[in-house]
Amino acid sequence: MVPQPDSHHHRSTTKIPQKPFKSRHATKSYIKELAKGKVERDRGRRKTPHQQVMSKIDRRNQAKQIRQTKHRENVKSTNVFAGHDGAPRLIAVIPLGEDCDAARAIQKLNQSVEPVSDLPIDGPRRVKVERFGQSLLYLPVKRDLVAAMNACRLADFVVFLLPPDQEVNGDGEHLIRAIESQGVSNVFTMVQNLDSIHPPKKHAQVVASLKSYINHFFPNQDKVHSVDSERECANVIRSLCTMTPKGVAWRELRSWMLVEDVQWPEGHDVFDAHGEVILTGVVRGRGLKADRLLQVGDWGHFQIGKITDAPLPTSRKRKADEMAVDTKEETRILEIPDEDQDDLDELAPYDETMVDLGEMPASEAPLQRKGVLLDDHHYFSDEDQDMPPPVRKLPKGTSNYQSAWFLDDDMSDASSSDSDQDESMGPDIDVSMAAPSLPQDEPIPITYRGEPTETTPSEYPQSEAFLNPSPTDEAKELSAYRSSRKTSADEDLEFPDEIELHPNVLARERLSRYRGLRSLKTSPWDTTEDIPHQPQDYDRLLRISDYKAARKTAVRETLVGGVPAGRRVSIYLRNVPLSLQQSHNPAVPLSAFSLLRHEHKHTVINTTITLPSSAPEPLASKSRLLIQIGSRRFLVTPLFSQSGNTPNDVHKYLRYLHPGQTAVASFIAPVTWGSIPVLFFSQSSSSTSIPSQPSSSSSSSSPSSTTQLHLTATGTTLPPSPTRTIAKRIILTGHPYKIHKKLVTVRYMFFNKEDVEWFKALRLWTKRGRQGFVRESLGTHGYFKAVFDGKVGPMDAVGVSLYKRVWPRGARAWDGGMMLEGAEEEKMEAEGEVMMAEV
Repeated sequence: MVPQPDSHHHRSTTKIPQKPFKSRHATKSYIKELAKGKVERDRGRRKTPHQQVMSKIDRRNQAKQIRQTKHRENVKSTNVFAGHDGAPRLIAVIPLGEDCDAARAIQKLNQSVEPVSDLPIDGPRRVKVERFGQSLLYLPVKRDLVAAMNACRLADFVVFLLPPDQEVNGDGEHLIRAIESQGVSNVFTMVQNLDSIHPPKKHAQVVASLKSYINHFFPNQDKVHSVDSERECANVIRSLCTMTPKGVAWRELRSWMLVEDVQWPEGHDVFDAHGEVILTGVVRGRGLKADRLLQVGDWGHFQIGKITDAPLPTSRKRKADEMAVDTKEETRILEIPDEDQDDLDELAPYDETMVDLGEMPASEAPLQRKGVLLDDHHYFSDEDQDMPPPVRKLPKGTSNYQSAWFLDDDMSDASSSDSDQDESMGPDIDVSMAAPSLPQDEPIPITYRGEPTETTPSEYPQSEAFLNPSPTDEAKELSAYRSSRKTSADEDLEFPDEIELHPNVLARERLSRYRGLRSLKTSPWDTTEDIPHQPQDYDRLLRISDYKAARKTAVRETLVGGVPAGRRVSIYLRNVPLSLQQSHNPAVPLSAFSLLRHEHKHTVINTTITLPSSAPEPLASKSRLLIQIGSRRFLVTPLFSQSGNTPNDVHKYLRYLHPGQTAVASFIAPVTWGSIPVLFFSQSSSSTSIPSQPSSSSSSSSPSSTTQLHLTATGTTLPPSPTRTIAKRIILTGHPYKIHKKLVTVRYMFFNKEDVEWFKALRLWTKRGRQGFVRESLGTHGYFKAVFDGKVGPMDAVGVSLYKRVWPRGARAWDGGMMLEGAEEEKMEAEGEVMMAEV
């Protein structure tokens, strides 16, 4: 029998291994036995609701709550437009081309919904759109900068009109940038006279080009509508009536209104009297309170006497059986001021504890001091008996009794063996510091072997024989050295803060208010030295210890009380100059903004300022500028300083703001709560600036004059601080005359021996980062020896930094007339300070 081969055998699939023990089914006693007395801590568990993982139901509930909250906010924001007496939607129409006509565009928009024939030619135009149950109030604006900005800061919607056959010139682009910088709500873009482009197939190309242009300023614009198309005009009207305006952030924190009617008192002298003026309009934003002051256009701020109800007149006919009796209702008073009403005082009341600058004795005369102020100490100003005895060279082993028998004239021979040793030690002073990036403002950690004094003998006897050069030769050398050093705005970048003193001017008298600082950012600043020079009433300015808390308190007060938004009211203002009636034009939109608490009080305002890189020239500090902060405009001469936070709150003054540079502008003006956009305007005669028509009061003297305003720079408000120190720096430079290793003879920094002794406590620095100090004076023409921490090259320059505090100047409210009177003189004065510091 043939044996069969073995076949492969698989194991049975029904064999099931034993299941492992599952610990989750163990009893509590078994788990407690395994723990053996250990207590488990809750490590890694999420404590707060934000850290916990939400379930699906909780996420749905949270999303529903957020959706409901947004819906309530949307209903609340649009509720002011509902009803017969609802607020109209404000629409500003801005033409950007010379051929664009705002009045004709408004007529086209209205005719697309329903025919409207009787509209005013000039001024605001109110239209009732029955199809959507909304009221539209158009604000047509001509190519006027101030009028366009006034209309856009009130408008819920802004409609820009673009020309189809030509590019927007510099005037139109300048207008867009100004409106965008101050804050703008919803924007629509329309092209006018598009049917004039032939052939019609180019219309799409023109619209695409205009859309690309407007997206450069407003990227959210997805379509450019045509005024000539009735269908597109109807779409714009539907969007204007149904869309929720997003508003402007700084505007919605306050109560504001568009003044529809102004009632002036009769029977008073217009130029001398003050009276009660009634403003009528619809309240917008927050609730209007009678205790707060009201800013009316460029007129100023006034107190409110009372607020009354002023509903629109109804056209309903009475029933036939009612008697035709005069049933005129009494005016309903909505709010009156109480004892908490703000006053008109801009400064704090004078306190007897304040320092009276008129009775305060003058600062210490320079003759009573022997050295410049360095940080918080006057060096070399102590009396002779308080100064340490002069260092004398005596033979080794000489006692105090024996030293009295040695005269100073005999010491040179007695200690000739020690002079070589001292000479070798002099130049090799230990310096343990690398050169900083900005040597003129950084400290010098040099280890001194002793404070240099005027009684210390020289350690370099080979250079004692110093001969003063002749006046003729010295004048020629000085003229040749300064021939290429002309101060201007362009060279301010290369030689910042450098000045040149005349040889006949005493530096200690010319620069008596200046002091030295070891470090601009960390050295203490003695404010007592600045009290005799501070402006009048500077101590009466508003001082805010905690700005964030004060701002929150002022903003929260607007959330409760007052006349609610959407109500038409009449506001009675007290003590309004009746001369404003001559300059008021009913065709121009007039705004009224309610000020928050303390916003009429003056303090030191700090704002950022950025000069665009496309600016043709630098902007000099203390130049006369027109500044707009929210709803107010001022004429200011701001001081520019470096931005940033320093431990000692000292910031360097900038003489020029160069293109593309950002700095801090400081001036004295009323405080404004919050982060508000700031616009800086200057007067310009160039063709790219938009003319701003002056008021009738100012045009009476010069009827053919127009103010040319140009948007120079933009910025944002910062927390105000009267204690912020702006330090004006000047640099005195000298030339290395003789160089011996680390010992250098310097000239042309000072021109007499007394100036060298006065400023010898200050540290020296070079353009290449070397640090040093004055060793001693040479001759009578201002030459001196200096020791540095390294070798100084012959092409290097030696400098010393001096600082003094400069004070911000007060602002003046702009009345809407001519802007700059004497601006050229102030500009020349500001530029002249680049060369010489003011006393």
